Amino acid sequence: MQIGHQILYFIYSNKNPVKDFIDSLDKKQKSKVFGIFQLVEEYGIFSVPQHIKKIKGTPFWEIRILGKDNIRLIFILDKSSLIIFHGFIKKTQKTPQLELKLTFTRFTKWKTNLDK
Repeated sequence: MQIGHQILYFIYSNKNPVKDFIDSLDKKQKSKVFGIFQLVEEYGIFSVPQHIKKIKGTPFWEIRILGKDNIRLIFILDKSSLIIFHGFIKKTQKTPQLELKLTFTRFTKWKTNLDK
């Protein structure tokens, strides 16, 4: 029985925007991100409830890495996989519509490729 979730990044046209975002973070930020990833891969998303939140009115969830930078990684659950579509530094109380729109665009491209 698998408890954890495999973490996958959205890739389209040989571009990997999530990896690019994570690569742009400083060493301390990356350490926080990969620490959360390790727990999720070993024990599942509900092992870190303080870092996981459902985005109301969407199929998406977000990994919330709190601190001075408020890193967000938006994903869906697909069976035993967690597929991350977008990452950004959140600067406002509410998730900006532009960030959600970009996530929906990437999600639609991913879904279209599944149906082929």
